[in-house]
Amino acid sequence: MSALLEVNGLRVRFNEKAEAVRGVSIAVNKGETHCLVGESGCGKSVSALAVMGLLAKGGIRTADTLSFAGQDLRGLTESQMSRLRGDKMAMIFQEPMTSLNPAYTIGSQMAEVRLRHRGGSKREALDRAAALLGRVGITAPGLRLGQFPHQLSGGLRQRVMIAMALMCDPDLLIADEPTTALDVTVQAQILRLLMELQAELGLAILLITHDLGIVARMAHRVSVMYAGKVVESASAEALFAAPTHPYTRGLLDCVPIPGKIARGAQLGSIPGTVPRIPLGFQGCGFRDRCAHADASCATGVPAQSRAPGHDYACRLPAGWTTEQAA
Repeated sequence: MSALLEVNGLRVRFNEKAEAVRGVSIAVNKGETHCLVGESGCGKSVSALAVMGLLAKGGIRTADTLSFAGQDLRGLTESQMSRLRGDKMAMIFQEPMTSLNPAYTIGSQMAEVRLRHRGGSKREALDRAAALLGRVGITAPGLRLGQFPHQLSGGLRQRVMIAMALMCDPDLLIADEPTTALDVTVQAQILRLLMELQAELGLAILLITHDLGIVARMAHRVSVMYAGKVVESASAEALFAAPTHPYTRGLLDCVPIPGKIARGAQLGSIPGTVPRIPLGFQGCGFRDRCAHADASCATGVPAQSRAPGHDYACRLPAGWTTEQAA
């Protein structure tokens, strides 16, 4: 069975000097949560925006394959893409306050989505909006329809964004850091809500995050991104049990473990920052931050498999140790 969303060789650039996304390949199956993980600046959000056709002005997208439910997205006009976007493909953005229009009520913004894609009367659209607000845990949904975004807390605004994304019963939901800037309790509520909705509706979710705790809790499959490329991809269970790429291991080493890290001890970190990758760049983008890099890392990056479905891009063998890398 083919994937609901299939992306192969996705590239994005905004000028003639640098690439933000360099050959990303991911697949999301119906009913599956696929997490795209990596630190800020690695190209996760740009990849999602490229899939949705929402790149900023000047962004150039190319791909070997970019299909949704068997439909090739590469040749669609903006008009054709806008009919699909918000209907069968929906997105929850990182910051709900900037995604919701402050000049319009919650009800008018939610109803617009339904009316644009499915038609019907405004009353029917508002009734569905109220029902979905209740479904995502918002009390007094009829009252909320008449409120403006600034009258809601961050957690409520994020729930509104989720409800709005569900107005047309999408098959794919892209969630870009949906718990950013929310307190821990609200984060847990939002994540639990997404899992419940997925189980109930059979949603495919592409979840973008830098939080490995969220990945461990929600992901069926994980793609680790660094400097615009996917450097390791595996099932969540396999990735946490046997991380292979040095960057993946570095990310996991940064996660504090309660009861095992002494009070006052230094937390793990990866020295340096994500580089700006120029066009025509060769070799491994992580080599300047990797303790195990050698001269060969500047010329090529072999694509290897640790096991079926567990792929990584590094010269080091599967199961390598620090001694072997040296």
